[in-house]
Amino acid sequence: MRGRGGQAPPGTFETELTDALVGIQRLIRRRLRGGLAGPRLRGAEVELLRLVESRPGIGVSEAARELHLASNSVSTLVNQLVRDGYLVRETDPADRRAARLRLTGAAEKRLEDWHRRRADLVGRQLNRLDEADREALHAALPALRRLAGHLREEIEEPVSAPAGTTRAPEAPWTKGTPS
Repeated sequence: MRGRGGQAPPGTFETELTDALVGIQRLIRRRLRGGLAGPRLRGAEVELLRLVESRPGIGVSEAARELHLASNSVSTLVNQLVRDGYLVRETDPADRRAARLRLTGAAEKRLEDWHRRRADLVGRQLNRLDEADREALHAALPALRRLAGHLREEIEEPVSAPAGTTRAPEAPWTKGTPS
């Protein structure tokens, strides 16, 4: 059942699942903010660092596509992260006009610390749950990964215009950087 504007009304499974996932992510982020060395990084900066961590040598344009941000926005993030000592921009040997991105040692250390602290935090909280809850969460992981894959596919597909309109609605992820 859909409410006004095609949105799921409060109390539906879709809303409850989304609220739970967003709430968990927000709480993890808040809890991990304290105790990090160096300046606080914005969400988009962390997303870019994590992308470069998983795909060393990625180009700026490709990173922009992956993050669903404008190339000039990613260029600005790259400039800030280079200035702060977290990214190195190297010239692409195949195309001297293009840049390849790599993490610095400081960024690797910061991300390692973040990964460790996140795993410790979540692990402690999982240990507070009973066995049935831990098993239920473990059993839900494949479905959550498939859901993430479907969301990724939908983001990557062109948005078609609803009947009676002349252009597609603006996607919510284009209205600023992720938090």
